Amino acid sequence: MSRTILFKNRPQGKPSTSDFEIIQEDNPKPREGEILLKALYISVDPYLRGRMRDEKSYIEPFKLNEPLESMVVAEVVESKNPAFSKGDHVSGMLQWKELQTAKGNGLNRVHKEIAPLSAYLGILGLTGLTAYLGLEKIGDLKAGDTLVVSGGAGAVGSIAGQIGKIKGCMVVGIAGSDEKVKYMEEDLGFDKGINYNTAGDMKKAISECCTDGVDVYFDNVGGEILDAVLANINKDARIINCGAISLYNEKEMPTGPRPEGILIKKTALMQGFLVRDHVKDFGPAFRQLSEWLEEGELVYEETIIEGFDKLPEAFIGLFEGKNIGKMVVKVQ
Repeated sequence: MSRTILFKNRPQGKPSTSDFEIIQEDNPKPREGEILLKALYISVDPYLRGRMRDEKSYIEPFKLNEPLESMVVAEVVESKNPAFSKGDHVSGMLQWKELQTAKGNGLNRVHKEIAPLSAYLGILGLTGLTAYLGLEKIGDLKAGDTLVVSGGAGAVGSIAGQIGKIKGCMVVGIAGSDEKVKYMEEDLGFDKGINYNTAGDMKKAISECCTDGVDVYFDNVGGEILDAVLANINKDARIINCGAISLYNEKEMPTGPRPEGILIKKTALMQGFLVRDHVKDFGPAFRQLSEWLEEGELVYEETIIEGFDKLPEAFIGLFEGKNIGKMVVKVQ
């Protein structure tokens, strides 16, 4: 028998463990052309909260009483597909199951000789690609720019800030604890960090850190922090709207300052970013991230929760700031 996690209820506000159900199923058997996969590491990501809403978006919402899915690193334990061999490791969008079959479409081989397998869900996975391509496609970084990153100690933000330093920028990170500020400044090499829980007036705090204004803002948070950064942007600034975790659990969308006046006055670009729109650029981006990682230009942190049954708890922990770097569940 193997376990599967089903989506049971659409949350009102922050998700709870009662929105998930763990069930036992017979072990699946691969048919001709299929492979049997054993999950090793499973990614939990803030955007999954959006898929819990029954509304049209850029990706199909989760269906009630069916398994959730996210990026998974798995091992091929049996193969009836000539393209895969027993013992291969792959990553791809898979269901929250300990064991499952697949035809192999959309799966990529990963190699533990190059990096730990969990890294393919983080710095060498969609997380790293999001940071790199968001800055590449919208950020248009130039040496000497001031880059501000919200969620700077999180999975995407921690990589985006480091790329800013590689590109010769002054980097300011925003996070929610002194521990995370210390991590950004001492481990990641950010020039300055701001704890939004103790800073008080965020508009002023950003102004004091970014004395020459903000040229590029990599936004993972949205809400009031976005408002505070917009008040400090320079002419021709670029704002990358990558995430808005501060709003994901809101029952009604709050009304904030209207940004259009600032954007017009500063002739600034503010653009939403979805990494899956740039699949054709994944290869070159992956090679560059791998090179920086091998050369020690990039470092990464993971918050690894052990146990398949801890998946709901790990996901909910994202909204409580319990992760530094990428949040991953190791399937035992």
